[in-house]
Amino acid sequence: MRVALSKHSRFVKQQLQWFNPSLYGKSHTTLTDLNLRQNRLSGGLPENVFENLRSLDVGHNQLAGKLPRSLIHFSNLEVFNVESNRINDTFPFWMNSLQKLQVLVLRSNAFHGPIHQASFLKMKIIDISHNHLIGTLPADYFLNWSAMSSLEVRMNEDQSTEPYMGDKSGYYQDSMVLVNRGVELELVRILKIYTAIDFSGNRFEGEIPSSIGLLKELHVLNLSNNAFTGNIPSSMGNLTALESLDVSRNRLSGEIPQELGNLSSLAYMNFSHNQLRGLVPGGTQFGTQNCSSFEYNSGLFGSSLDDVCKDIHIPATQQDETPEAEEEDEDEEEVFSWIAAAIGFGPGIVLGLTIGYVLVIFKPEWFTNPFGRIKHRSRSTTTH
Repeated sequence: MRVALSKHSRFVKQQLQWFNPSLYGKSHTTLTDLNLRQNRLSGGLPENVFENLRSLDVGHNQLAGKLPRSLIHFSNLEVFNVESNRINDTFPFWMNSLQKLQVLVLRSNAFHGPIHQASFLKMKIIDISHNHLIGTLPADYFLNWSAMSSLEVRMNEDQSTEPYMGDKSGYYQDSMVLVNRGVELELVRILKIYTAIDFSGNRFEGEIPSSIGLLKELHVLNLSNNAFTGNIPSSMGNLTALESLDVSRNRLSGEIPQELGNLSSLAYMNFSHNQLRGLVPGGTQFGTQNCSSFEYNSGLFGSSLDDVCKDIHIPATQQDETPEAEEEDEDEEEVFSWIAAAIGFGPGIVLGLTIGYVLVIFKPEWFTNPFGRIKHRSRSTTTH
């Protein structure tokens, strides 16, 4: 059984009474897909939600409170979407016990605190962007994310012929909104082979985990708008299926790994607003990006960068001038000073000659007898 009342339907409640199983009679035991997206639902998610659900989508409502821990018993849950609500909770690392969970969307809520180690074996899409999550990610954080590591594993797990995520009959298909290639896109249907990680818009710090390189079937990676430091891991060169990479607006330093130049599927990338330096990798995909993908870095250079924006690294050349360049600048300043002096010298001579001519011809009294007035005053004082 499926219930889909989304897209601003008239199914609007101020309290979550619609989750009461008694309202559905015996049918609640067969309910597998519940979509109440884009209504004006308020309150909190109740504890007695149907445990047989395969898909639960309550995105774009006004739900608040915390996620009910009863979700841990939803052994059939594959898709869980609560994006754009007011949920205030810590990261639900306990959901890694859900062996079938493939899509987790917590985007645009008030999730906070550190993101603990979690092994999501079946996870294909996770979007926890635009929350208040903090802390560092350990180097082995993605070690056990098997579904993104091996295409063979995923194919063996899914024996159905239906290419999109949904119920077994193919009647209902899951959908979601995801930022891909810098643009927010609505996936009306989600391909089963599609994979994405979006951790953007949080407060993560420390280095990007090197284990990210294990996710060879990852298509979209967005780590932008955080406080990541250190180098971009060279292990990203193993992400042969990667199509979109965004690490902008962090505090990353060092070079862009040359291995990324070999990723032929990488159509979109953004390294802007970091502290990156050094040679930009070669490769056709780097030469087709916009200037904005590399701006506000301290010292990037290379032929690939010249192809897309010839003056993007001018600030870096000014900061890293060689002694010869500094001497040339000093010579230019000296020449400029002589030119300025020459420009002012001519008018100065003319003005001086003019004043001298006036003094000689007209011979004013104050010029010929500068002490006369003083003596006159002295005599007047003596008389009195």
